[in-house]
Amino acid sequence: MTVMILGAAGQIARMATESLLRQTDADLILYARKATTRLKGTAQERVRLVNGDFQDVEALIKHLQGVDVVYITAAGDTDAKQRIAAAIQAAGVKKVIDTSILGIYDEVPGNFGKWNTRMVGASRIRQVAEATRVFENEAFDYTILRLTWLYNQAGNTAYMLTQKGKPFVGAQVTRQAVAQLIVDIVTAPDDRFVKKSLGVSEPNTDWDKPSFY
Repeated sequence: MTVMILGAAGQIARMATESLLRQTDADLILYARKATTRLKGTAQERVRLVNGDFQDVEALIKHLQGVDVVYITAAGDTDAKQRIAAAIQAAGVKKVIDTSILGIYDEVPGNFGKWNTRMVGASRIRQVAEATRVFENEAFDYTILRLTWLYNQAGNTAYMLTQKGKPFVGAQVTRQAVAQLIVDIVTAPDDRFVKKSLGVSEPNTDWDKPSFY
């Protein structure tokens, strides 16, 4: 199996890279601006570093050849996602893991929902919702990850999932848990994650705001 990570220099992408190398035998293509400089510590037999950006559709098509799964980190960039989607379709890849945020379906109830909208901004939420629709369609075997507020805690990989159409529950989740979820999606033996938009949070964090605010 070959997994391509677009935007591979980000925090979650780096953690997912480490987890995939440790827990699977997948080959990885790490695509990012100045990847050979920023990610040189990850270079090994199963890793290929690619310098590039999301504007270069031809480069994306070239490096997507033979890829089984693409993980995308450009949450609110509709233009970038449209270019990536065109490249993915041209390369014949179907399985996509796309990042988004909570609130894009107005699915966050109560005080936490009000706090989240105030902190993120309604216009930003609408922007991310538009970008998410690029992959949330029948052309892809997509998994959308609607991430709640993120923090780091080594060893904490606990996550819970809420389905589209259900109220979002959970004010925070670790980046380590999101990285583990990406591994779980890549290695799933069935279609449990396919064509799903999943709210991602930490169990027992149904609060009015994250603990670090």
